[in-house]
Formats: sequence, structure tokens, C-alpha cells
Amino acid sequence: MELPHLWSLRLGFSNRQAPAIQALGMESFLKKAFKAPFSQTEPECLKDDPKSLLELREKRQQFKNGQSEEAKKLIKEQIQKGVELKQWWLQELLQAEFPLREKMVLFWHNHFVATSQKVKVNWWIYQHNQLLREMAFGNFKTLTKAVIQTNAMVRYLDNVDNKRGEINENLSRELLELFTLGIGNYTEEDIKNGAKALAGLNLGESKAQYRPRIEDNDTITYLGKTGHFKADDLVDQIFEQPKIPYLITRKILKWFIYDTPDEKLVTYYGDYFRKVNFEIQPLLLKIFTEEYAKPTAGSKIKNPLEFIAQLHDELQIKMPNIPVLVFFLRQQGMDLFNQPNVKGWDGGTSWLTSQIYLQRQNSGDLLCSGRLLNRRIFKDAPENGEVPKMKNENLNISIAFSPTDSNVEIIQKLSNRLLFQVSPELQKDMESVLKYDFDGQSANAQQAVIRLFNYIIKTPEFQLI
Repeated sequence: MELPHLWSLRLGFSNRQAPAIQALGMESFLKKAFKAPFSQTEPECLKDDPKSLLELREKRQQFKNGQSEEAKKLIKEQIQKGVELKQWWLQELLQAEFPLREKMVLFWHNHFVATSQKVKVNWWIYQHNQLLREMAFGNFKTLTKAVIQTNAMVRYLDNVDNKRGEINENLSRELLELFTLGIGNYTEEDIKNGAKALAGLNLGESKAQYRPRIEDNDTITYLGKTGHFKADDLVDQIFEQPKIPYLITRKILKWFIYDTPDEKLVTYYGDYFRKVNFEIQPLLLKIFTEEYAKPTAGSKIKNPLEFIAQLHDELQIKMPNIPVLVFFLRQQGMDLFNQPNVKGWDGGTSWLTSQIYLQRQNSGDLLCSGRLLNRRIFKDAPENGEVPKMKNENLNISIAFSPTDSNVEIIQKLSNRLLFQVSPELQKDMESVLKYDFDGQSANAQQAVIRLFNYIIKTPEFQLI
């Protein structure tokens, strides 16, 4: 795979940006991506949703009798709006001119997990998501302070149950274990004392707030420092620790480039991250420009979004069926706003179970035959409000190629766009699909190239970036 195409996928969700990377160079391209505008408009699906605590309490009161027809209707509406919120975000992911910000939002979304299934308030989920978008390229320390004080996070990690005399350690534990330092760099006493400092941090209007009646103002010792601490103080103390940069640099390297990053790289970039005072933008610029020059092809398995978006892009499908794509991601184990647990999606080989691989192949067959994805590839699809209606509509599809090129030239150009390596055996197989007597100007030339494309996307090599 040629470098621009490789990095177009890594910095987005398809090869669409490859010409810009080629023309601008990586550094200039990245600076444009960092500055690219993003939507700050509230999603239409949330216009009438309750937003204040009073409105939410009133709505919850209506839910109380879950057996009444009115309550059932309201619950169904909330579920549907949650699905529409996923569709809104997927649209943002796919239509952005410079999708690096949305890819970074997706990274933070999988780092600071707060699922809609548990939070149950679509407005809070959107607020959490929008915060990640606004601060995607900002300061990691500042972002950490803001995220742990969102309504979504205090609800998701049960800090609403953390009160003086009735301590809940969930948020305190994950702040250390999953969000910042990682296991082995703190003690159980730090978790207990951190939970005391977070006691009383409860739901608020625009963000979480301390409730004086239930907060704990004891003097504590946290990571070696003693005093009266609250949420911001805990984060300040965490970011003084020697090991603070490495968990996040490891995760960033895994998200963008290597499923198994070299620990020397983790340390190298972690040390730089500390040097730039935990600013994300210079860290990304350094990682991407330096790793761009290295032979890194084939070091990462595509996630379901990268896979399906690339298919749509290569087949030039102008109007993707967003509801079906949201459901496809869910079936592939990448349900937006609903990771399986607080650790988020595992990535790596978890994206290539036998079922996921089969669904990828079946999806390729349908799209390459000019049909929308349908229920046939989702055999275990539950019968509920999240399953979109799937029609047997025909798609206008085509693959870009030069009609004057020979079969070998077309194979080479497609391979450069789609594969990180081509073995002699694979080359031979592709030449048997698109034969030596191929005529690019014949009536069935487009169908022949699509057949070649369908063959390529089923190879193990295509699953890798």
C-alpha cells in the first residue's frame, strides 16, 4: 500500500484524503486537519429532549409506571432517539472533510467510556461526546478534569452513589487505572482516599457539581501528598507522577498505527508528551510525521468502521444507508456509545473473529453486487427498535480505473490503494480474476474490475492497514 493511502485510512476512515496528503505533505495536511471546523449544532433528534434536571425528573416520573401504554411509548421514543444520535455521529464521522478530529473523538470516546445503556440520558451522552470533540486536540490534563465532571461520567461510574460515609470507589479507581496511570502505579489506599475526595460530586445542570450535604471534606493522603482535595486537585496530583504519560501514548499508538507498539516508542513519545506539558496536538504531529517515514504497513487490523467506510468510498456509493451502517457496526462489535465495558473496545484481533470476518465478506458481496446491506448478513439480529428496516434497493456502484490500462496495471494500482503487500501467489490469483485479455473499454469492464475488487477485499491482507 502506498504511503498516502495507508495514512489516509489511519487518519480517517477511507482513502479519500490520500491526494491531499500526497500534495500537501504530512505536516501541512495535519495542521489543516487540526484547524478544520466542526459542527457545534445540536442534533435535531435532541431538540425536544429534556435537558435540565427538573425536566429530566419530570420525564422520569412519567416512566415510573413502566407497564402503562404511555410509559411504554415514552421509553420507545427515548430508545429511538438514542439510535438517531448514533446515526448523527456516524454522519459526522463519514462526511467530515478532515475526519481526523472525529477519529480522535472516537479515540477519547473509547478511553473515557460512558455508555448510553447505563447513563440513559441522551442529552448527557451528547454533552460528553461534544466535550471530546471540542477538546480533541487540546490538553490531556484539562480534558481529564472536564470529563470526570460530566454528568455522563458521574452517572456511568456510579459517583452519584458516592457520599460521605457511603463511599463508592468506581470513579476514583478508573481515574487511576484506566484513564491516567495504569495498574501498578498507585495503591488501594489512593483509590479509597480519592473516592473520599470525589464524594458528593453529583449531577448538575451543565456539568457535575459537589453537593455540600454529602461531600467529604476530610484531610487525605493521595499519591504521597496530604491535604483537602477535590476532583481538580486529584488530577493535578496524578499529572505529577513519573508514569503519567505512558498509558495514553501507548493507547494512541495502538489506535492509529500499531496493534502492538514497541515499548521503546511508548517511552520515547511519552517523554515528549510530558515535555510539551501534555498537549495533544504537538504529540500527534510528532508521532504521525515520524512514523509516516517508517515501513509500518500491515501493523494494525482495520476496525469495522474503517472496513465498511473504505468499501463505500472505493465503490463510490454517494448516499450510504446510515441506519444500516450503525447497525452493521453494532453487529461487528463496535456499537457507538455502547462499548462492552469500561475498558472499551479491545481492538486488534478482536476485530477478526470468525463471525465478524464472515459478515465482512458477506457485506462485500452485497455491496459489490450493487445491493444494500440486509438482514441476511445479520442472522442474530434482535427484534427491537434498534434494527433498521432493510430494503432490497439497488445501488449505483463503480470502481475508479483507467480504461486504457492493462489488467496488470489495474491490478497494480488497485493493490497500491488497498493492500499493504502482494505475494506472488496473490498476484497470480488476481491475474486469474482479471485476465490478460481484459479490455477496459468493453461493456462489461466495470463489472470485471468490481469482481477483482470483491476478491481483494476478502483477502487477509485487506483486513490490515
